Amino acid sequence: MTDNYLDGNVLGGTLNSAFAVDVTGAQGRCANCGNTGALATSRVYAQAAGTVARCPACGEVLLRVVNAPGRLLLDLRGLSFLELSSPEGAMQ
Repeated sequence: MTDNYLDGNVLGGTLNSAFAVDVTGAQGRCANCGNTGALATSRVYAQAAGTVARCPACGEVLLRVVNAPGRLLLDLRGLSFLELSSPEGAMQ
């Protein structure tokens, strides 16, 4: 792992196709160390075929995203939860 990372805001465009809300502001908890914070604070590595977001506290993988033809592969197993704000009026 190198220090050549971006912040979690870079996930906004990629995850926008899967979620109806801005996911970068979502609160998540690292399943490894328990650090809780906005997804935008994660360290994102986008140099490979997919995108990997790592916990800013312990460095463990929070999520993986791969854009493939006609689909989006999303692995969230590094998060014990991801709390999204609902679009206005959608869940009332």
